[in-house]
Amino acid sequence: MDAKTQGNVTEGPPSGDLGRRIAARRTQLGLTREETAARAGMAATYLAHLEEHPAAAPGPGALGTLAAVLQTTVSALTGGDADLPPGPGLAGHTPEFTELSRTECGDLLSTHGVGRLAVSTAHGPVIVPVNYSVVDGTIVFRTARGATPATDGPVAFEVDRIDDAFSQGWSVLVRGRARLVTELDEAHRLARRAHSTPWAGGRRDLWVRIEPYAVTGRRIAV
Repeated sequence: MDAKTQGNVTEGPPSGDLGRRIAARRTQLGLTREETAARAGMAATYLAHLEEHPAAAPGPGALGTLAAVLQTTVSALTGGDADLPPGPGLAGHTPEFTELSRTECGDLLSTHGVGRLAVSTAHGPVIVPVNYSVVDGTIVFRTARGATPATDGPVAFEVDRIDDAFSQGWSVLVRGRARLVTELDEAHRLARRAHSTPWAGGRRDLWVRIEPYAVTGRRIAV
């Protein structure tokens, strides 16, 4: 694999659970390896070692320092909370609740991610997670026939992020109408612009588009 040089550090791809989690978190914060290492008081080459070697085993002190710099927890960095629902911590001491503007909601939806699709069925409401992309102001996702009970009709779609370390987060709710994409050329265009294939795997070649008529959001900060 190719590597790139950053300062005096040759940067290769992250490897192992810890390495991928460190790299993903610093990327989310917009930090380079050099910047992260400097804030943590460690050599950039050591941080590169942690990210690129699955067998790397930093001590509790190094992990705690990295967690603080990356504004997260040791448990999150090591994957200890991978199977836990988000938000198990206590509320912040002085939480601030705000409504988000339409522009802020659009920025948070960004271009792709994983969201929750809510739809009414004959057996009651159903909520399923889907890998989505935002294309031309609409939400699109790929599914298999019979896998998702929403190919034509009103739906709700929600995305959120929770920061357990700081007891804060945000959510965006989209209400709209889902329609099955039947034009072959349009389906091919969406396939070219999609970020990735669905995580669930298998053959999922049906595209569904959600045309929003209402987009709202809220944020809880400390």
